[in-house]
Amino acid sequence: MATLAVHDLSKSFGGVRAVHDCSFDIAEAKITALIGPNGAGKTTLFNLVNGFQAPDSGRIVFRGHDVTKRAVWERSRLGMSRTFQLSRLFKNLSIRDNLLLAVRLGDDQISGIFGDGTIKEKEFEMIRDTLEFVGLKKSLNTPVTDLSYGEQKLFDLARALLNPHTFLLLDEPASGVNPVLREKLKTIMLQLKSGAAPLAGRASPHLMGRETVLLIEHDMDFVRSVADWVIVMVEGSVLAEGRPEEVVRDRRVLEAYLGTTREKS
Repeated sequence: MATLAVHDLSKSFGGVRAVHDCSFDIAEAKITALIGPNGAGKTTLFNLVNGFQAPDSGRIVFRGHDVTKRAVWERSRLGMSRTFQLSRLFKNLSIRDNLLLAVRLGDDQISGIFGDGTIKEKEFEMIRDTLEFVGLKKSLNTPVTDLSYGEQKLFDLARALLNPHTFLLLDEPASGVNPVLREKLKTIMLQLKSGAAPLAGRASPHLMGRETVLLIEHDMDFVRSVADWVIVMVEGSVLAEGRPEEVVRDRRVLEAYLGTTREKS
């Protein structure tokens, strides 16, 4: 069974057709990359899958549940966890309190999200291990507004990992970062699919830590190095899909996405 199945999904804004009759499956314990030129409909598709926007038509099935009309929080409770191209931080809170929000979202017994203001040993270990995994070396008391752009990217990924989940949606995790951090993010992605990531937030222990990931990314070198499967969108529709080495040699993709018909190594 696919983790996610998208059936004939469409969304328009006025006279602009952002997504049109999109259908695809996301395999469990694999990294799938969603690529395409600017305006292809990738972010709109993410918003439809995550519930931030409602489709005009089509269905979204997540782990056997039809979530097409379910709210964002319901999809989150079922196991979806997402990052954004621009981090959405609780700006008045520290790293500690932002990440506690993620950890405690799975606690049905919350009486005030911060409880008595203390952090349990298990929560501390989850946060510490996840920050160590992504390589964010900051005091937990650091205000999130003090983080650099690259540090915010790492923080956003840590928060998504800590949120109880079975499926990660990563919106341009390597966008705008320097080459050193880009290489670090490649390593993190490979660890996510190999099972080397910490189990904090994981809701599927039978997968032994292997994450199911759908990511948007523009850098084809990044995609080729981390993705198992690639879906190419153009003008709101799925143009092609396949293994990275197949997609980068598809003439239609070269014309639409890379702007050339010459094969590139």
